[in-house]
Amino acid sequence: MPEKPVRVRYAPSPTGLPHVGNIRTALFNWLYARHEKGSFIVRIEDTDTARTVDGAVEVILESLRWLGLDWDEGPDKPGSFGPYRQSERLEYYKKAAEQLVAQGNAYYCYCSSERLEEMRSAQIARKEPPGYDRACRNLTLEERASRLESCQRPVIRFKAPLEGSTSFNDIIRGEVTFENRSIDDFILLKADGYPTYHLASVVDDHLMQISHIMRAEEWISSTPKHVLLYQMLGLEPPQFAHLPMILGSDRSKLSKRHGAVSITQYRDEGYLPEAMVNFLALLGWSLDDKTDIINIQTLVENFSLERIGKTAAVFNREKLEWMNGVYIRSLEVDELARQALPFLEKDLPLSVKRPLDEEYVKAVMPLIQERAKTLSEIPSLVYFFFTPDIEYPAELLIGKKMDADAALHALEATLEKLESTQAFDHDSLEQRLRPLAEELGLKAGQLFGAVRVAVTGVTVSPPLFETMMVLGRNKCLERIKQAIKKLSCRVD
Repeated sequence: MPEKPVRVRYAPSPTGLPHVGNIRTALFNWLYARHEKGSFIVRIEDTDTARTVDGAVEVILESLRWLGLDWDEGPDKPGSFGPYRQSERLEYYKKAAEQLVAQGNAYYCYCSSERLEEMRSAQIARKEPPGYDRACRNLTLEERASRLESCQRPVIRFKAPLEGSTSFNDIIRGEVTFENRSIDDFILLKADGYPTYHLASVVDDHLMQISHIMRAEEWISSTPKHVLLYQMLGLEPPQFAHLPMILGSDRSKLSKRHGAVSITQYRDEGYLPEAMVNFLALLGWSLDDKTDIINIQTLVENFSLERIGKTAAVFNREKLEWMNGVYIRSLEVDELARQALPFLEKDLPLSVKRPLDEEYVKAVMPLIQERAKTLSEIPSLVYFFFTPDIEYPAELLIGKKMDADAALHALEATLEKLESTQAFDHDSLEQRLRPLAEELGLKAGQLFGAVRVAVTGVTVSPPLFETMMVLGRNKCLERIKQAIKKLSCRVD
């Protein structure tokens, strides 16, 4: 019998914005589908209407597009198994729930929310695990008719077996077994006609011919419920693979302080999608336990479920920044300028004339490419190339083992040297200024430090002569004159 084609799904709930753990699940499903030349399906599980966030679906799809995770079927890409929003598939869940009731595997529950709350409070007070007490499980026809008078919209609950155990094979974890007595009579269909996750996912995974379910480790305890549903509905379950948890750097549960924020926030902070994909892929999977920088093609070619680990992965923000820096350094200058431009337009001081000159931006980028870790920090690294004026305290012009007089004399001599030459390339600048330091009895670092502050306003900048070349002769001379004025006022 030939193997079924690989069909995997990413099934987010639009109750919030997609964070790194959620997107890691999408990535692993996508990589497996592409490696196996299968299909990657996006299904929106929007049955929790009370918690649905407006615009969340659009952000989810936008996040996938940003990362380059294309899908074969989804809400905006019709296929043979649609629709791909669960809110548009209610008839399938109603039919399955009614089938289970007819078979005796489910039952109508008429308990009010008030009674259920009282029951849970009493269980907690007795230090018992909260769960439904099965009050409606074995009602007679007369009792059901009586309850229906006071509860016009009952829910449907699964009649979980009270004895025995349920097992399933997890590709990552092996054989997993749960005692049936630990399984609650969980709700299948809510009073409003919407299904719970348990029923909807089982029905849809079957109807959409999903071959492998890859989801977070937190869903392991729900899997026996799903296995029982497959059995009672007479369906063959797909294969399961529960992905390892992602922990914070302190090995506690991943939270916002560790980096569990919307994936679009990383985009807005200037992380490259290629770096993000590379980083997320290594949260629970490895190529060879030593390689960190892996491009998307290599990931697809080598991805396998066997290389997914059982132990929790650690989200290391510093490693992500390092990795992003590696990818920034690998960009062609034109591409770096294109990606940096929106951040420059947004974050450079208001005094900077817009729109920016793209050719000038291209000239600036090579000077900071080795230092930038994110696109969002580039404006702070290059602002002095763009601002008409620079502000800094005069004290910055005075280097180590120098006084104001020495700094002033050094800048005056520098101005004289630069005014006497029209050449403003790297070699010409070095040939003028390096011997000047010796003439003045200064170390090159002392002179260059004063000139650096004069032309940039900062003590740490890209290489001095390259910076001066990009700034241009006129701007450098003007800024050195302004620096001389600052020091003259201090000396006077």
